Amino acid sequence: MNALSRPSVLVTGGAGYIGSHAVLALRDAGWPVAVIDNLVTGFRFAVPDGVPFYEGDIEDAGLLARIFAEQGTGAIMHFAGSVVVPESVSDPLKYYHNNTAKTRALIAATVAAGVPHFIFSSTAATYGVPDTPSVTEQTPQVPINPYGWSKLMTEQMLADVSLAHPLNYGALRYFNVAGADPQGRTGQSTAGATHLIKVAVEAALGKRDHVAVFGTDYGTPDGTGVRDYIHVSDLADAHVLALEALMAEPARSLRMNCGYGRGFSVLEVLDAVGRVSGKRIERRMEPRRAGDPGTLVSDPALLRATLPWQPRHADLDTIVSHALAWEERLSAIRADG
Repeated sequence: MNALSRPSVLVTGGAGYIGSHAVLALRDAGWPVAVIDNLVTGFRFAVPDGVPFYEGDIEDAGLLARIFAEQGTGAIMHFAGSVVVPESVSDPLKYYHNNTAKTRALIAATVAAGVPHFIFSSTAATYGVPDTPSVTEQTPQVPINPYGWSKLMTEQMLADVSLAHPLNYGALRYFNVAGADPQGRTGQSTAGATHLIKVAVEAALGKRDHVAVFGTDYGTPDGTGVRDYIHVSDLADAHVLALEALMAEPARSLRMNCGYGRGFSVLEVLDAVGRVSGKRIERRMEPRRAGDPGTLVSDPALLRATLPWQPRHADLDTIVSHALAWEERLSAIRADG
């Protein structure tokens, strides 16, 4: 597809962690792109110069209609939402509002405007606690927390809407997203973030005095939780390829796992951060958190068979080194005000 035939892509939550990387991947691949973000958890500095930016909410039908008209929007990449599993357990209504009700409003505006393609940021949390060591797309989706349910409800909405309207969609189910743009253009910037690698690199730089390890009695080799960590830039590349696939076959929708198919325990991750940073990471053992499965590892066979996806950063030490470099850069950005 040449650049002249590419429609503009609206990235919701494009000032956030994964969304800002998707903006870069789209721009690097020659796609016109615009961003909507309410900046509750996103950062204006994460949106590159020259990218049209709209500060607002995806529930605002009037604003969405204006953006679609001004930008000639032909596709949506939807990242806006709340993502902290324990918070979803303590405040479920926030998650059903931000992740489900607001997405329903976004889908309605998309259908009303005749925008034909929709990429959705889903999650491996829709699988709950799988009874297999490797999760395929056929693994039953039985969430164990409101975050997972809020995302699964959106997958169901998209499936139903795609049968009733000329809209195809891609639901990409992320495993644990980590790392940062290798060129240092963006990264995980949220204060108080709960992502393990983010927390650990903060500890390595002296921003935290320890890392809490939630659960040491899981049925895993060292007793701590095992996760499949995917580099955020590889994930962003998968979004661009998924959009191209949707445009090539308008009658097809996609539901795919996004991971590397290799799990690392919490202690293995902390060892990697210590190895890369040269710093000892203080560990504090804590009880399990509500809603956390012991092991969650992807089988990415469908993704690899469907898209010409070749991950470039599928190495834990590389992921950690990019996260560490961004954390150092972030300190400088904040110091400059």
